[in-house]
Amino acid sequence: MSLVRKRSVSIRGHRTSYSLEQPFFDELVAIAAERQIPLAALIAEIDTSRPRDANLSSALRLFVLGEAKRKSAHAPEK
Repeated sequence: MSLVRKRSVSIRGHRTSYSLEQPFFDELVAIAAERQIPLAALIAEIDTSRPRDANLSSALRLFVLGEAKRKSAHAPEK
């Protein structure tokens, strides 16, 4: 069984797919919930801001990594 799962989404009326490992997908879902927006809206936002030569799956992973780093930098020290 592959650790990467392919999923589909509609972005601005265009159907596309992306492949993510479950932990990245779970974190995207959590970020969308935190922002109180649908997952598809978050993916569309990321898609709009990614460089045209970057694929959507990579852009999603980099977004999740960036959010994790941002949260870590703002977390209170123990």
